[in-house]
Amino acid sequence: MSSSGHGHTPAAWTGVIISFIGFCVAGAFIVLANVPGFWAGMALIGLGAVVGGLMRAAGMGQEPKRSAKPLAQAQAQPQES
Repeated sequence: MSSSGHGHTPAAWTGVIISFIGFCVAGAFIVLANVPGFWAGMALIGLGAVVGGLMRAAGMGQEPKRSAKPLAQAQAQPQES
């Protein structure tokens, strides 16, 4: 796993796989000149984003990174003894 952990979660993998299938469906139906099939593929792309977001909200995504700003401020203030 990389040090940043970017995208190595079930939520990310599921969202990307669903969206990839949507891209394939939309691409195939564009070649076949089938407008409803193309829009079905586009809907799958959106569904991938929604499913990934819901899975992240359910705790299967990456934890948000904490900002380094509060830590830097705490170190800059002198500590009282």
